[in-house]
Amino acid sequence: LSILLSLLVPAHAARSPDSAGIITPLGLSYRKSGPRTSHAASREGGSSALQPGHEIPNTRNFRNQISSIEVAELALSLIPYSGLRLNVDVDLGVTPAPSTAEVMRLSILAELHVEMNPDGNLEMVTSTCRPSAEMQSSEEMERSTPRFSLPSSGRFPDPTCRHCSPPSERPSARFAVPLPVTASCQVQYLPLAAPMFSEQGVIISLQTTFQVAGMAIPLPVSPVPFSIPELPSSSPFHFVLAFSEQFYTSLFFALEMAGAFNMTLPGRGRLPCPEITPLPRQMGSLFQEDLEVTLQAVFRSTPRVVLEEDKAALKLFLTVHVGAGSSAFQSFLSMNVDMSAGLLLSAGNRRMMISAAVIEDIELSLAASDVGPVPAALLEELFLPTIREEVPAQINAVLSEGIFLPHVTNFIYIDANVTIHKDYVLVPCNLQLQVGSG
Repeated sequence: LSILLSLLVPAHAARSPDSAGIITPLGLSYRKSGPRTSHAASREGGSSALQPGHEIPNTRNFRNQISSIEVAELALSLIPYSGLRLNVDVDLGVTPAPSTAEVMRLSILAELHVEMNPDGNLEMVTSTCRPSAEMQSSEEMERSTPRFSLPSSGRFPDPTCRHCSPPSERPSARFAVPLPVTASCQVQYLPLAAPMFSEQGVIISLQTTFQVAGMAIPLPVSPVPFSIPELPSSSPFHFVLAFSEQFYTSLFFALEMAGAFNMTLPGRGRLPCPEITPLPRQMGSLFQEDLEVTLQAVFRSTPRVVLEEDKAALKLFLTVHVGAGSSAFQSFLSMNVDMSAGLLLSAGNRRMMISAAVIEDIELSLAASDVGPVPAALLEELFLPTIREEVPAQINAVLSEGIFLPHVTNFIYIDANVTIHKDYVLVPCNLQLQVGSG
């Protein structure tokens, strides 16, 4: 039993969520304003249930053919603790040769829910679907007595209802694609379970994984599992993203593993440097020629992000090697540097922008020296200005492109409002459909 538990506990911890997406009731009702969606007639429309050129049965001895499609109304609403309700009204231009064209109003009422298949991908499933249709005059567009009706019960009762449920691979593919952070580091958001349907919206718990050079890397496990915060049911935003403190620490850990934060810092002057004593004289005695001082910084411990109310801080634990030589670096002094920088967070489009602000706290201590004891005050005098300026600048250069947020194809985030709380960050935003993007 102890062996089994030892196997289960790490697996459970590794699959705890560190981020989430919450589609609010307002987001479910969002639709692009403007002209109604329409499609002109096409003989190459294929055999899809709602494509121009498709033939539909009629009570007469010939077949109707769809010549145009226009979506008149579309509404998606939340059924708390159950799923979604989809209402669609579509006007179909029907040509029942040899008579003139008519318009058929097709109405679909469907109930949807989301399942997770054995492969770990999300699937939208239609549980019930009730389509109905009635003919209208193409000139007056007045509703008349229905000419015929479609089947109204059962799972996928009709080809029309089948299109209320997207193909299973499409929703999951939006999460499964690795997104670039740097040239050698990628991020991927994976759903952990089927979404929950509560009064505050549709909640999708996500686990972030990182790949370095194509290989998934193990991330530090948070000592406290992430709990998705509750939102008011009347949120004025379409979508809310939630990120745990562990999410940000994992990001910096992955970038560290990718070597993105290995830094070379410019030094102060050349060796020997008689105007600054006594350290430069000691350094100069090690070299036969005048050389430029160079600093190389590496992490000796994982960077850590700490979130408090309205404040985010980045804790850095560096070892800075001081040396000289352009082709072959020769280190003669090493110091430990512990520093804390404020983090600035913003979001928009499909990315979160992260940058390190000014250094709030910094401490230098001697780690190793080939030039004898060096007082802490002298270390600070010689190297503190360079470290204080260059370390945040080089971190910001790495983070300048931002990090992709979990998103749906063809939608971007607007009006994003990043709010920092203790242990987590909320990003409420609105959705905007990119028309013509796919």
